[in-house]
Amino acid sequence: MVAAPRVRAAQKKTTANGAAKEKKGGSDLNPRTKHFEFFGPPGAFLITFALPVLVLLLHLGCSSDGCPPPLPVLTAILQSSLPTLWDPQAFLAYVAWLAWFVLLWAIAPGEWADGTLVRDGSVLKYRINAWSSFIITAAAVAGATYIYGLAPLLWITDHFTGLAAASIVYSFAQSLLLYAFSFRPGALLALGGNSGNVLYDFFIGRELNPRILSFDLKCFFELRPGLIGWLLVDIAFLARQHHLHGSLSDSAILVTLFQAYYVMDALWFEKAVLTTIDIIQDGFGYMLTFGDIAWVPFAYSLQVRYLAAHPVHLGPLYATLVLALQLLGMYIFRSANGEKNDFRTDPKSPRVAHLTYMITKTGSRLITSGWWGRARHINYLGDWLMAWAWCLPTGFATPITYFYVVYFGVLLVHRELRDHEKCSNKYGADWDKYCKLVPYRIIPYLY
Repeated sequence: MVAAPRVRAAQKKTTANGAAKEKKGGSDLNPRTKHFEFFGPPGAFLITFALPVLVLLLHLGCSSDGCPPPLPVLTAILQSSLPTLWDPQAFLAYVAWLAWFVLLWAIAPGEWADGTLVRDGSVLKYRINAWSSFIITAAAVAGATYIYGLAPLLWITDHFTGLAAASIVYSFAQSLLLYAFSFRPGALLALGGNSGNVLYDFFIGRELNPRILSFDLKCFFELRPGLIGWLLVDIAFLARQHHLHGSLSDSAILVTLFQAYYVMDALWFEKAVLTTIDIIQDGFGYMLTFGDIAWVPFAYSLQVRYLAAHPVHLGPLYATLVLALQLLGMYIFRSANGEKNDFRTDPKSPRVAHLTYMITKTGSRLITSGWWGRARHINYLGDWLMAWAWCLPTGFATPITYFYVVYFGVLLVHRELRDHEKCSNKYGADWDKYCKLVPYRIIPYLY
């Protein structure tokens, strides 16, 4: 494993992270959290224990027996499924899946990239090779399918309950270790995760950048096992549909392709994650751990799982309309993100030199034209349009398959509110001025 140093931006002559913190003063670097999110400890408690139940209910309550099945049938399904929650084969397979990506992190082709400036004066190095890890994994899955047919993919669908349960158990175990690990001397804590309340800090994440040598846990789990696992689950349930019905529906193919694009886009632009709130602001605790490795692969795959059991045939017209919606969302999402990334990289680049911006007292440039002049989070609009394109192909026989678009809309609004508060605290009056120049938050002329 190649170690990447933690580089001091101000060329400090400290040899240990803890020494730098003592020099600056631990209380200054790690102040107590005074503002709670998610309704504080009660909300953290509810989310921590309700979401795992919801993941399992979205699977067991939306099956070939109905979505949802009649209450007596659902009760019988839940009772019969309890023994399958502990599935030793699934648990071992899940741990092997995580270990596989740790190995690829170490050996797959890639590069080291600088993160943003951390408040202790350091700049962390990150291993960027999620895309090559994905290509190697895709080749391995394709090879296994070529040799063994659909059997490996159908194994995933047969053991789905056990795999989901394994991800939940692992999420709790890792989060407990992360919480305990955060109390070692010299740990840099997240500003929002040092409240002193055990449950809240466990949930929100106490340490900002937990690492094992150069292996950054938060960045690793942000994209690799869960995101690629999501796509693998989609493909497995495509195989299930073909196994059950002898063919693939246009709806299932479209949703899988749409979500495959979303996953591959994130992996290809891996460096972009280094400037997200998840990496630069949030601690790494249960919220991100569970979201990355349990919620994403086992809840986001709901549409393809439904279509595997209940095929919907769209026809050329409806398929074209759904495709157009997806392409519109993709265009807004990628164009807006590309514009911001180009501007951050080189404001004088011909691609973005025409953009207007205001300079804050902190020296930051806030774009006031182009995509980002239309709304302060215009990329979220593209993201949400794509969410609709994933749900509409499931038809209108059940509202459950539209859970994602509702949940994701709430999530995006919450993210925008968090970012607004962060920027307001950072820029002060300059942010108020910027909000007058760019008044809309996500949807131009509406919100």
